[in-house]
Amino acid sequence: MTTYTNFTVETDTDGIALVTWDMPEKSMNVFTAEVMDELEAILKATVADAGVKGVVFTSGKSSFSGGADLTMIRGLFSLLHEEQAKDPQAAKQKLFDVAGRMTWLFRAIETNGKPWVSAINGTCMGGAFELSLACHGRVAANSKSVKIALPEVKVGIFPGAGGTQRVSRLANAQDALQMMTTGQSLTPQRAKAMGLIHQVVEPGELVTAAKQMIKDGLKPVAPWDEKGFKAPGGGVWTPAAAQLFPAAPAILRRETAGNYPGALAILKCVYEGLQLPFETALKVEQRYFTQILGTTEAFSMIRSLFISMQELGKGARRPAGVEKSEFKKIGVIGAGFMGASIAYVTAAAGIPVVLIDRDQEAANKGKAVSEKLVADSVAKGRMTKEEGEKLLSLVTPTPDYQTLADADLVIEAVFEDRAVKKAVIEQVEAVIRPATIFASNTSTLPITGLAENSKRPDQFVGVHFFSPVEKMMLTEVILGEKTGDRALATALDFVAKIKKTPIVVNDTRGFFVNRCVFRYINEAYDMLIEGVPAAMIENAAKMAGMPVGPLSLNDEVAVDLSQKIMKASIADLGEASVKPAHMALIDKLVNDLDRRGRKNGQGFYDYPPKPAKKSLWPGLKDFYPQKPAAEVDVDTLKQRLLVTIALEAARTVEEGIVTDPREADVGSILGFGFAPYTGGTLSYIDGMGVKTFVALCEKLAAKYGEHFAPTPLLKDMAAKGETFYGRFDPYGQGRVAA
Repeated sequence: MTTYTNFTVETDTDGIALVTWDMPEKSMNVFTAEVMDELEAILKATVADAGVKGVVFTSGKSSFSGGADLTMIRGLFSLLHEEQAKDPQAAKQKLFDVAGRMTWLFRAIETNGKPWVSAINGTCMGGAFELSLACHGRVAANSKSVKIALPEVKVGIFPGAGGTQRVSRLANAQDALQMMTTGQSLTPQRAKAMGLIHQVVEPGELVTAAKQMIKDGLKPVAPWDEKGFKAPGGGVWTPAAAQLFPAAPAILRRETAGNYPGALAILKCVYEGLQLPFETALKVEQRYFTQILGTTEAFSMIRSLFISMQELGKGARRPAGVEKSEFKKIGVIGAGFMGASIAYVTAAAGIPVVLIDRDQEAANKGKAVSEKLVADSVAKGRMTKEEGEKLLSLVTPTPDYQTLADADLVIEAVFEDRAVKKAVIEQVEAVIRPATIFASNTSTLPITGLAENSKRPDQFVGVHFFSPVEKMMLTEVILGEKTGDRALATALDFVAKIKKTPIVVNDTRGFFVNRCVFRYINEAYDMLIEGVPAAMIENAAKMAGMPVGPLSLNDEVAVDLSQKIMKASIADLGEASVKPAHMALIDKLVNDLDRRGRKNGQGFYDYPPKPAKKSLWPGLKDFYPQKPAAEVDVDTLKQRLLVTIALEAARTVEEGIVTDPREADVGSILGFGFAPYTGGTLSYIDGMGVKTFVALCEKLAAKYGEHFAPTPLLKDMAAKGETFYGRFDPYGQGRVAA
C-alpha cells in the first residue's frame, strides 16, 4: 500500500490499484491544489508500474466528494483581482492556465492508456463528477445518499473541467443542457438512464463491480476518442438539433431573464464543442470558463452562495470559548403551524421535542403536522416507514409545562401578541432549569422588549424561522440588548443541528429580512397607485431576478398581515410611518372586499380550485387610472424594486442591525430570494460600485420619492471609493459576536 496525505493506493493480485480518497480532518473530500498534485503523482505512478492493469477510484468517506474547496475558489478570485491591477492581459492568461489545471489533469487520466473506473459511493458533485466522467467506467451505489450533479450554475459558473463536453457526448443534448443549466441532482438510476454511468449496484458490491469492469476488458479509451464517434442524437447538424438549439436560448431567457452569464455559457460550450475535435472543444470550454470567472455575477454568487453560506453554516458568528451545546430535549410552545413545523425539523435532526399547547387536543393537532409531512416523505420515497416512525416517536404533544423541567432549549412560537408571549415566558421560566436557554420565534416584535418579561434576559434570544420551516433554509438569530454569549452560541448550535443557515442580527422592528421584504412590497403599492399595470409589476420583478413578484409574495404572507403590521407601525411610530395611500389600498382589499391573500382564495390574485392556476385579480385595474404599457419603462421598474431592497439593507448596516455583510447577502437570498445573480443586497451595491448606486438612488429619489434618498453612510462610502466588504470586512476585524 502507498499512502499519500489524501489518498491510499492498494494494488491487488489482479493488478488493480484501488485509489481511496480520504482527506484527513475533513467531513467531505474536496479538490485542493494538494489533492490535484497527489492525483497527478498517482496517475504517473500507476502508468509507470507495469504490474498495474487498471485503477478503481473511490472515496473512504460516506460521500464521494463535494467538488472544489473554498480556499481554492477564493484563491482564484484573489489571483484575478491582484493580477488584474498589474496587467489585465497577463491576468487573463494566468487565470486561463489555472482554470485549465483540472481540465488537463482529467484529460491525462482519460488518455493514460490504462482503464480507470470511478466507484461512486455517495454525493458526487461538480469537479468530482467531472473526474468520474473522465474515467472509462462509472459505477454508483444504489443508495439514497448518492446524488450526482453538476451544480456550478447555482453559484454563477458552469462545469468547466470538461463537464460540458463529456455530458453532451454521453447524454442527448436536451437532457445534458437541462442537467447543467439547472444544476439538478440525479439519482443513480436517472444518471444511468441518461448514459452518464454504466452500472448501479448494491453499496456492498461497489468496489467489486468496479474491479470486475476492468477484469472484463474495459477499454481505456473514451468513446469520443474512437474513430467514427457520433454524439447521442447525432450532434448539432440534425433535424432534432435544429429544433433544440435555436429554442434553447429563448427557453433559458424565459427562465433566467438573461441574468446568469454562466448558464448561457453552457449553451455556447455545448453548441460549439459538439462541432469540434474533443481537445479543441476543451479549450473552447476553458476560454468560456475564464471569461465567466471574470464576471461580477460569478464573483458575487460564489462569495455569497458558496463561501459565505458555508462559513455562516459552520458557525462564523459563534462566540469563541463557549462550550458546544448538546441537545437532549427541546421544548416548543405553541402547536400552531409554525410551532408544529419547528417541532418537526427538531425531531428530523434526531432531538426529542415536547410540543406544548393549551390542551391535549391542540397539541395533538400540532403533531398531526409532523404526521402529514412524514406521510408525504414516505410516499415520495424520501424516507422509509421506519425512519418516519422514529421521527414521530421523538415528538411528544402535551399541555403540561412540567415536561420542560429538563429541556436544554425552549422555543416559543405563540401568537404575535406581547401579552400572550409574556404569559408564556412566565409559565416557562417557572419550571425550567437555571441553565436553560429561552428563544422567542417572532417575526416583528423586538426581542429586547420581550426579554423585559424574563427574569434572565442574558439567556433570552430571538430565533426567527421562515415558513414553511422544513423548506426554508434561513434562520435569523436576534440579539436583545442583554442577550449573552451562551444564549447566542446555543441558538447557533441548534440552527446548525437542524441544518439551517443562520444570520445574527441586532434587535429592531422586523429585524433584517422582513424590513427588506416590506420595502419590496411597498414599492409595488407605489407602482399600483401610480397606475402601473399589476402584470407589469410582477413581470418586471421576475425579470429583475426575483423568484416571485411583490404582489404574489404579499398574498403568500397574507394581505391582512400587512394591514396588522401597518397598524402596529402607526400605533408605535405615529401616522407618518405609513403612507396614507398604502393604508387605504390595503384597508379596501381587506375590510371592504375580504381579499386577504392565498389563505382565503383571493388577494391581489384569484385562486381557483386546482388544477387551474392563480391569476391576477382583474378588479385591481379599476382601483387607479391605468397607464398605457408603452409609457412604463420596464428597466426603471426593475431598478426600483432592487434598489429599494438594497437601500433598506444598507440602512440596517448603518443602524448596526447587521454587522457582517455576508449575513445581509446570504439572508436576502435565502430569506426572500433577492436576485441571486447579484450575490445579495450588499453585493448588488458593491457590484455596480457605491458611487454608481448613490447616483442611481438620487435619480430615483428625484422622480419617485424621498425613500430612495441615499443614506449618509452610502454618501460617505461613495466619496471614499469604499465597498461594504472593504469597510465592514468580515475577516479583518476578528469579530465573532455582534
